[in-house]
Amino acid sequence: MNIEGNKVIINKPKAEVVTFLTKMENFGQLMPENTKFEVLGEDIFLFGLKGMPEIKLKLKEHSEDKVVLGAASDKLPFTLTANLTEIDATKTETSLSFEGQFNAMMAMMVKGPITKFVGQLSEKLGAI
Repeated sequence: MNIEGNKVIINKPKAEVVTFLTKMENFGQLMPENTKFEVLGEDIFLFGLKGMPEIKLKLKEHSEDKVVLGAASDKLPFTLTANLTEIDATKTETSLSFEGQFNAMMAMMVKGPITKFVGQLSEKLGAI
């Protein structure tokens, strides 16, 4: 299952956006309201969406062009990737993509909430 978020323009240099996205505590600012959020370490955090189990996300890789977070557990293998494109020295275009390997039943159950979640993250990311 692949879900693409909207592209957003962030009024910050690309390096600053990468730094923001590699600090787990910053994801608390991006989470939708009423979402459980807890930093568990310098490269891992836990979040819980209403009606879904709590999920641990771990920083898997980052470069100047992308930041990849992945599930800390192999039970639900997925990644959340922020792709970054420099527009100019003070603006960065960012798009989030979610890719998960779920069976058909699980995919049907989580597609709506995850699509909404990725959209909300994208929207808040544009406002940082």
